[in-house]
Amino acid sequence: MRAPGIYANHTDLFDLVGRRAPIVKVADGFGRLTGPLFSRIGYLLFSDSRGGRICQWTIPPWEEEPLGGRLTTYRVCTGEPQGITFDHQGRLLMCERNPGRVVRLEKDGSATVLAEYYRGRPLGAPDDLVYNIDGSIFFSAVPAPESFQVRPPGDRQEAASMPRPAVYRIPRSQIPGPIRLERASGECGRPTGVTLGPWQNRLYVADARQRNIRAHPIRDDGTLEQGRVFAEFPSQDPGIPGGLKTDEQGHLYACGPGGLWVFSPEGAHLGTIATPEPPTNCGWGRGFRGLYITTGRSLYFVGTKVPGTRTY
Repeated sequence: MRAPGIYANHTDLFDLVGRRAPIVKVADGFGRLTGPLFSRIGYLLFSDSRGGRICQWTIPPWEEEPLGGRLTTYRVCTGEPQGITFDHQGRLLMCERNPGRVVRLEKDGSATVLAEYYRGRPLGAPDDLVYNIDGSIFFSAVPAPESFQVRPPGDRQEAASMPRPAVYRIPRSQIPGPIRLERASGECGRPTGVTLGPWQNRLYVADARQRNIRAHPIRDDGTLEQGRVFAEFPSQDPGIPGGLKTDEQGHLYACGPGGLWVFSPEGAHLGTIATPEPPTNCGWGRGFRGLYITTGRSLYFVGTKVPGTRTY
């Protein structure tokens, strides 16, 4: 991997992040981090999946982000927490694996399972999610690790019971009763990060198997049109396509080999924010400015010049 720093393919990158912007280590020593999420109340949440908890980094308003914070445990999880976000009411939405499900934490501290099965079969391992302005939720899911076991040749029944990689949608509903789950797309070989464009009319999905990012137009009814390859990762550096975020101008920030890749609204690779460790996910900081970046063991921060897309 290259030394940490800002590597530009085009000078447009410097309109988004400074030439010598420091990549600050905020905290380290975790199991496997993902899902950085900054609350409007003034604290950062991130998932320590192997530690089985959601961590909280509280920064006093008089301190300059990201330092000066205090690390605590926000919630101990029964499963392995993955991607997290908020809905419009400020409730935490969370992907979990083992068991694989999408959970909403209510104001009273209780948990509501939003998705665990699709047509009677387990989802597998939900990875990342994003809340849409219409109240729906998109999330990615891949087969659980144990389902990758070698099956006997011709064992069609066993193969048919295995969950398939897919992007799902939980539509908003005012009707009491079971929550309906839709399979929005099965185009990706291994979908990981998901995010929305700044106008909430496009969904981006990272595909760790094909090493690319697909862009799906969102129809008026909330369903997805067929996707197209928006960008690719032609690199052999350590790391796979993971978490995604967009800014208000339509630029895409994508965790990938060697660091955080930055793409123009048209998909041109403007440059890379090379991180000390392969990144897993990213999220906007206070006021949707600056990016927190998670890796396997550490949390980092880099300042940016353009505000991020508000999705909650």
